[in-house]
Amino acid sequence: MGLTGIQIFKLLPKTNCGECGVPTCLAFAMNLASGKAELDACPYVSAEAKEKLSEASAPPIRPVSIGAGGRAFKTGGETVMFRHEKTFYNPTALGVLVTSDTGEAELEKKLAGWNAFQYERVGLNLRPELVALKDVNGDAGAFAGMAKKIALESEFGLVLMSDNPDVLKAGAAASAVKRPLLYAATSANVDAMGALAKEMGLPLAVKADSIDGLMALTTKLTGMGLKDLVLDPGSREPKKVFENNVAVRRAALKAGNRALGFPVITFACEMAANLDMETVLGAMLIAKYAGIVIFSDFRGENLFPLLLERLNIFTDPQRPMTVTQGIYEIGAPNENSPVLITTNFSLTYFIVSGEIEGSRIPSWLLIMDTEGLSVMTAWAAGKFSGDAVASFIKKSGIADKVNHKKIIIPGYAASISGDMEEELPGWEIIIGPRDASLIPKFLKETVK
Repeated sequence: MGLTGIQIFKLLPKTNCGECGVPTCLAFAMNLASGKAELDACPYVSAEAKEKLSEASAPPIRPVSIGAGGRAFKTGGETVMFRHEKTFYNPTALGVLVTSDTGEAELEKKLAGWNAFQYERVGLNLRPELVALKDVNGDAGAFAGMAKKIALESEFGLVLMSDNPDVLKAGAAASAVKRPLLYAATSANVDAMGALAKEMGLPLAVKADSIDGLMALTTKLTGMGLKDLVLDPGSREPKKVFENNVAVRRAALKAGNRALGFPVITFACEMAANLDMETVLGAMLIAKYAGIVIFSDFRGENLFPLLLERLNIFTDPQRPMTVTQGIYEIGAPNENSPVLITTNFSLTYFIVSGEIEGSRIPSWLLIMDTEGLSVMTAWAAGKFSGDAVASFIKKSGIADKVNHKKIIIPGYAASISGDMEEELPGWEIIIGPRDASLIPKFLKETVK
């Protein structure tokens, strides 16, 4: 668990040199404890103290890196049971299962279809991360060939699944460029699997029939020098999976159980008879502590809601998503095009810009930094006041881009128009609609 500022202070050099950016070692210790500073900022901390601090301040659930390239991700690294306590850090990775007896043409078709599932949402590209390749016939050559094809011909990361270490080794060697996750070490093969993961420097999944069984395996593997582990408590019954996920998370966070301080992999594809029910279970697993969820297939109507749920859960509730302050061109605006203004809350920007685009009237959209607050909230907090908005307009440079002095403000901020008129002499302040959906109609009626 994390150290307090005083505990950290005792391990610092106490020189008060200020080279870390704050005047005293105590202030630096407090920043470290609150996550506002990095230990490397202190040039005089001893190697011994650095080792102690790094170990003590490590997240109770180890972050594990999987994959390489555009869809590489981290799983684990979590510090709280509930996101309102702080935040969740590393979004649940979504994967799809394919078996080693799948034909080449069918595999190509599947990969092309799965790769097409990418969705733009509030400026982010939402997409799944993984393909889980499952060995079904013990043919190391065929397994390696499929692993290589997936690694080289798709963007997906890989989970390589086999009970046979030789088959896994062949697959891992063929797809090493993607740094795959090896699945899985069990009580029957733990020595061979541990040696393979250590030899190849790859993360390793650990599977047991119980949490106690997991602890015995992870203790043995960490004793072998392995740190990047992923847990599978073994159950495929939904209620038991839920209970296990909660128990593992609680043991790591509340009891400081390092043997269970690793992310969890779950298999919705083995818990239900159809994709719709897998999706329902996937929604539960994303919310309740699965680091990776594997499905039997991806379809847009099933995948998109899960990606949105994941986005909402893993967005920091204390830090709203924002867009950069500035002037945005929508369509191909010219010197006669209308000018609108709104806040930099991402959802506000994308809704407003979408409605303007839908109107087919090229426009200039001014985005003002309100620390990620919506129009109403920013206005109520005094961050979207008349003088502040007027000051931003003056500095924005929009006056150099248009030959008129008309600005459309959100209807919810109509009360700031008077102050804006005083601060912007010669400008016409036009009060726009309160609802973004009315923007197209408003622009068509206003712009002549």
